[in-house]
Order: sequence, then structure tokens, then C-alpha cells
Amino acid sequence: MPLVPAAWLLQHARENSYAVPGFNFHNMVDFQAILSAAEAENAPVMLMATEDTIDFIGFDYIHGLAAAAAKGTNIPFALHLDHGRNLDNIVKGIRYGFTSVMFDGSRLPFEENIRLTRWVVDVAHKAGVSVEAELGQIPGHEDNLSVSEREAGMTDPALVPEFVEKTGVDSLAVAIGTAHGLYKAEPKLDFDRLDAIRRETSVPLVMHGGTGVPDEAVRKAVSLGICKVNVGTDVRLAYMGSIRQTLEDQNVKDPRVLLRTARQAVVKLVREKIRLCGASQKAGLLRV
Repeated sequence: MPLVPAAWLLQHARENSYAVPGFNFHNMVDFQAILSAAEAENAPVMLMATEDTIDFIGFDYIHGLAAAAAKGTNIPFALHLDHGRNLDNIVKGIRYGFTSVMFDGSRLPFEENIRLTRWVVDVAHKAGVSVEAELGQIPGHEDNLSVSEREAGMTDPALVPEFVEKTGVDSLAVAIGTAHGLYKAEPKLDFDRLDAIRRETSVPLVMHGGTGVPDEAVRKAVSLGICKVNVGTDVRLAYMGSIRQTLEDQNVKDPRVLLRTARQAVVKLVREKIRLCGASQKAGLLRV
């Protein structure tokens, strides 16, 4: 199945009350694992690369992975550039076959966030590429992203209609109490804020910082309008934890042994998150 625009997946999720899980990949092994899990669950997914991952792998190789996957699977999936701040990278991503890009202007003043997001939307939509934006900052650390608790600001529901109308974005990441990376304590999501945001716009909403959020909180967020849940740190933890365990238990001399166990661990994690988002068996309802 060909790569599909994220907007198509997220609109279906919105209309059918589930969330498309978005998983950060870091190399070929976890890329394959994410897609294998999606196939096993018959679920649409988004495979996401941060700018750090792009620097590590390169646009050419990511394009090759996605092209091979599109030929070899019947699962609809989107290739997403996550937390893009470098406009050159966003344009390159569009040229290299990404079907979704995120411009993260959450640190910028409101009007500047609107202006640059609108520019990205104009460029991306001409190529049939979906655009995610962010309004409000999400604390924590993920790759080159670092936002302290003091800097972080929840999304103001009153600003959402103007932002969506002026930018034309396809989806909006909102700050409702989640964080990137690992939590110091159990996160307290502001469901009232999420409900208020949902009432202000029909655009699909995105929850970043899905790692460590209790399952019941994720389910409630989806019921209140979250159409995409990002998972990054959990993928890394499953991958690295498996490798550490295998090294402790075995006298491994073949790196492929480590990578196979890491792939299996990521598949298990991804299948669990797909079910949590309610996306299992939804691929069969989608038609390209």
C-alpha cells in the first residue's frame, strides 16, 4: 500500500473515535519492528523521524526504508517528520517523500508561530503533504527538544480557533499536562482543558509525550478527541532494555542476535500501544 497523508488517517480516527499511534524510529530495526507490529494488529500507524534521527540516518536512507515498506505491506502508514524546527529540513522531507511534517513553533510568539506554520502549510499542501503544528509547550527532553517546567505553557483553548483558521493545519499538538521523556511523577492530564479545546475546533488533536501516561488516561484523552498519540521514549527503552538483557544472559558474538531480540521487544511494545489507542483492526476500514 502506498504511503498516505497523515490527514487522511487522522480524519478517519476522528470520525471513528480512536487514535493513530505515532512511533519514533531511530534505525532500520525499529522501523521494521513498528511496521511488523502494525501488520500483526492490522492497524494504521505513523512512523516518525526527528531531526536528530534524520541527521543520523540521512534522508536518502529513510526514503529507501519507506519506499521498501510501501511495496511490501498492505497497512496504510504515514512517514512523519517530528518536531521540525529547521525549515530546510521540512522542505527536504517533503522532497524525500515524507507524507506528513510537523513544524514546531511552540517556543515562538503566537503571531510568529502562525506566520511560519502558514508558510509550511502552503509549501506542504502543494505537494499533498499533511502538516501538524503545536500550540503551547510540552516540558521535558526528547532528542534536541528541551523545555523546562517553568517555560512550559498549557494550550489556551481561546487561541485555538484563530491559530487553526490562519494556519490551515491538518492536526494540532496540544499541551495538556504530558511531557517528553520520563516522568518524575505520575502525570496529571488536564482533561477539562482538552475538552474545551475539542469544542473550539474540529481539527484532529495530537498528544505528545505518550510514554509513561497511565493507560486509563490515554483512553480518556482519546475519548475526548485525541486522534494521534506519540510514543518515542518507550520505543528506545524497549530496544535498549532488550539488548542489555541479552548481553547479560548470553555470550553474544553476533550483533544480529542483539538486533533480533531488540526488534521483538519493540514489536511487543508497539502492539500494546496500538491496542491502547483503539487502532487495532482499523486498517481494514481504510481504503486508499
